[in-house]
Amino acid sequence: MAEAATHARATVVVVIPARYASSRFPGKPLARLGGQPMIQQVYDRVRAARGVSRVVVATDDARIRDCVTGFGGEAIITGNDLRSGSDRVAAVAREIPADVYVNLQGDEIPMDSGLLEDLILPFVQSDAVVGTLKQAITEESELLNPNVVKVVTDRNGDALYFSRSPIPCLRDRRAGDSGLVPGLHWKHLGIYIYRAAALARFAKLPSGTLEVTEQLEQLRLLEAGIRIRTWETKHASLRVDTPADLERADQILTGGKPAWRNSSL
Repeated sequence: MAEAATHARATVVVVIPARYASSRFPGKPLARLGGQPMIQQVYDRVRAARGVSRVVVATDDARIRDCVTGFGGEAIITGNDLRSGSDRVAAVAREIPADVYVNLQGDEIPMDSGLLEDLILPFVQSDAVVGTLKQAITEESELLNPNVVKVVTDRNGDALYFSRSPIPCLRDRRAGDSGLVPGLHWKHLGIYIYRAAALARFAKLPSGTLEVTEQLEQLRLLEAGIRIRTWETKHASLRVDTPADLERADQILTGGKPAWRNSSL
């Protein structure tokens, strides 16, 4: 009970990695979305979530830093040679002490503050050292899409594996049958939460073979034997990877399309 109470009082810093350089969409964090820079949309939504003590944008570019400070936010310039978003979060953690750190990418726009609360609130009450979110897959197209990361877990909710491939595989699937089984197939939302010590350890680990092969940073932890606890969320987020995604997201946020129900565009 004493440990749970200590966790409940944890200082939680949400770090939003936001790079200017992008092969598919240069300058993406500064793109206008719903009448504001996209990074401001993310920042303001994070700040509204319960359990958040501080919000910091981690960027490699002064233009993004200046944009964030211009709307009253906080930003830190980090190196441009970091391996992943969580490595960028670890760089911020070396400057800003806290008990818990959340990595929410600057192109992941929570549609409701409950998305972050579904991760932060159970995590601080748990004994987990790393956590993330999962969501039920409802369409076979998502199961087959390599841009939608899948996760399988054990009975305690700890991740067994993440993959861009459909997992688990239905070995006895018959021709014409859907490969999707409700309650069996889950997609991973790329939001991570770390105890300070676990984040520091993550940044010191060498990149693993599976991490490099799948291009999924969380596999570095599993390869090192570090457990990742998962929690389910039913809240949506908008993921913007391309200019086309941005256009659709803008229509959604400004009421140009019906309420959106999936977790990635």
